[in-house]
Amino acid sequence: MPQIDQLAPDLNIAEWAQGEPSNISEQRGKIVVIKVFQVNCPGCFSVGFPEIIESYKKYSDKPVVFWGLATAFEDFQLNTLDNLKKLLSSGEVVGETLYNLTSQGLLEGNHLSYAIPFPVAWDNIQPSKPEDADKDAKKMIERDFPEFSQMPEHTQKKISEQVINYYKNKKYTAETFENYQLRGTPSTIVIDKEGRLRGKWFGSGFGLDKEIENLLAE
Repeated sequence: MPQIDQLAPDLNIAEWAQGEPSNISEQRGKIVVIKVFQVNCPGCFSVGFPEIIESYKKYSDKPVVFWGLATAFEDFQLNTLDNLKKLLSSGEVVGETLYNLTSQGLLEGNHLSYAIPFPVAWDNIQPSKPEDADKDAKKMIERDFPEFSQMPEHTQKKISEQVINYYKNKKYTAETFENYQLRGTPSTIVIDKEGRLRGKWFGSGFGLDKEIENLLAE
């Protein structure tokens, strides 16, 4: 797992579904901003993308590269490459994204009212390895439960059993999502001009423009 201020590893990409193929190591001298999302993720499209598209427009004349990274850590029947390509070509949405955005009046028919204007990649999705469940569970607990060692023993046991069971029954692994140890979608990854990881955030509204401004000023 890359740490803040360390060199960011290249994305594990199965396919670039939109735009010219590239990767982090090819963008030295530029800031790289990556919006990580799932097709079946209402918040990615009601809040996540509108936020980053505004930043994309604002910094179009600056040395800042914007990418989308579609991943899948759940709902694998909906979070697919085919549904991603439909989304990018026509704005068609599915599943919870369709249901929630329709109820909010944010769609035109079953299509987004906006297009994603920058390159979008499809994460490398591979079959999971149940034999790695214990190891993967340990990583998740270290990431998501920083006070785990101070919890009562029965609580530690319950959490461990639930997380291990999750990994044993998990069908697929999204390699970039797992490598960067992201917590969910939408998430944002920011890389500086030297190729170092400078931040990763789950959700939206953390002040993306301020982060970009700070890096441009360095």
